[in-house]
Amino acid sequence: MGWFYGFKLHLIINDQGGIFSVKVTTINVDDKKSVSEISDDL
Repeated sequence: MGWFYGFKLHLIINDQGGIFSVKVTTINVDDKKSVSEISDDL
């Protein structure tokens, strides 16, 4: 196993495909933390 560098894209969309919120994080950030941060903005 080696190192992996990358990014994650977190989206909140409505049922019609409209984007409410977007956040791009590095691969080492916990998903739960990112989603709670962008959902607080709604």
